[in-house]
Amino acid sequence: MTHLKKQNGPIGIFDSGVGGLSVWREVRRQFPEEDLIYLGDQAHVPYGERSREQVLAYSRGIIRYLLHKQTKLVIIACNTASAVALAELRNTYPSLPFVGMEPAVKPAAQETSTGVVGVLATPATFQGDLYASTVEKFAKGVKVLQDTCPGLVGEIEAGRIDSRQTRQILERALLPMLAEGVDEIVMGCTHYPFVIPLIREIAGEGIQVIDPAPAVARQAGRLLTEYDLFKQSGKEAKTRFYTSGDPAHLTRLLKLLLSLNDQAAGLKWVEGELQE
Repeated sequence: MTHLKKQNGPIGIFDSGVGGLSVWREVRRQFPEEDLIYLGDQAHVPYGERSREQVLAYSRGIIRYLLHKQTKLVIIACNTASAVALAELRNTYPSLPFVGMEPAVKPAAQETSTGVVGVLATPATFQGDLYASTVEKFAKGVKVLQDTCPGLVGEIEAGRIDSRQTRQILERALLPMLAEGVDEIVMGCTHYPFVIPLIREIAGEGIQVIDPAPAVARQAGRLLTEYDLFKQSGKEAKTRFYTSGDPAHLTRLLKLLLSLNDQAAGLKWVEGELQE
């Protein structure tokens, strides 16, 4: 592959479902000229309830598919897959730059004035070494409250971002945190930024909600610079959206969550490989 061809390859972004679209939105905003591939593994959503071995196997299969599409950089827009698979994928594909997710505990701990921060994430993220080391390193002397928001990913995957059930899940998580004086709330799952308006409604004024997507996109930009991978051709930027679930459902969610009229394409898992 010539370097120019590699520069003109797409950036790959993947998640277990539609959560990573919150990262896609920010990457598109910061790098409007880049071609993007988004892949939601909706046949297996949510990853947060899967075993480590399953998440590793799905992540490996997705990377093989993205490499087949000449992807030049991969953003693992899934906190669970980042916690489980990022280190191994970097070892397996040393020439492919990766950006992973980690809960934004550091800025929350730096900015809190009450000394209490809240993190909303999946069980797999909370159980991972990455989360533990981030808290250990950056949140000394800060009270960190956690909630897994059971059922919230499912509501967002169904497009119910402001339903009564979604509100109840968030109230169950947030009201005890607010009672303890939390003033910074970290989105530790890429699905959760889609309910930030509802979180702000419940939490009220004076609460900072941290979406990691802008920082993740900036890190992608640093790697594009470091590896000299910014797109060179003047062709209009394209995005292709793929799902291992129902393409019609992802197409509806693209409209609902991002006001996009793009059509999603379907992929199938066959013996551990994604096929069109």
